[in-house]
Amino acid sequence: MSELLVERDGPIATLTLNRPDRLNAISRPMLAALSKALVECDRDPQVRVIVLTGAGRGFCAGLDLQDATAGTGIGAQGDDLGAVNLDLRDAPPTVLHSIDTPTICALNGGAAGYGMDLALGCDIRIAAEGAKLAAAYAKRGVLPESGGTWILPRLVGWAKAAEIIFTGRTLSAQECLDLGLVNRVVSGDALQKETRALAQEIAANAPLAIQASKRMMRMGLSENFDEHVHHVFLQLLPLFRSKDFREGMAAFLEKRAPKFEGR
Repeated sequence: MSELLVERDGPIATLTLNRPDRLNAISRPMLAALSKALVECDRDPQVRVIVLTGAGRGFCAGLDLQDATAGTGIGAQGDDLGAVNLDLRDAPPTVLHSIDTPTICALNGGAAGYGMDLALGCDIRIAAEGAKLAAAYAKRGVLPESGGTWILPRLVGWAKAAEIIFTGRTLSAQECLDLGLVNRVVSGDALQKETRALAQEIAANAPLAIQASKRMMRMGLSENFDEHVHHVFLQLLPLFRSKDFREGMAAFLEKRAPKFEGR
């Protein structure tokens, strides 16, 4: 059975981590498949939103401690993780950060360590009531290696991020909502419905404009205001020449829903 399920329904692609017997703990095949699927979805003009979720009762338990302690899998004794020629360009957190297609994490259960970083790497998070984020890195002798030290301080501020990471605390869905780590909390039964409704709302908008907006938000994290405004204007010029821009203006004047083609 594939460790990553890929389902496409119209403009929405759903990627499901699929090791439910291990709470979707990461493996090398899973990571390779996830990176490949993210890139393929981002390159597909028909895909306007990517949803990332987990099979079973967990989202992702992070490092597979059973495999690691048994001497197999990621983190096993003697596993150098490619330290001689370190190249993380194709690692899922890097790919997740660099793609322009909007991503939604449907946080169906616990997300620990790497799983927490994956969830935080998505643009939007919708959590089931029973979902949790476990920053258990220091409790396992590691650090948030997959983007957590970059993302978390930007989401909650330095002091809150320091408290979460240094204590290795587990946050309930409600605590995540209060901190702004998730956009909303819904019942477990409503998670997929709520996620799909949001994905459809995003997918109904002009995809080129959405992608450009995400690209500029990402660049803005490291630019000053003057540089950023200049880059935004350069993104705006080709949008003015797009068929979707003309459709958007026409739909507004004609008081109808627009039909965007991504051109």
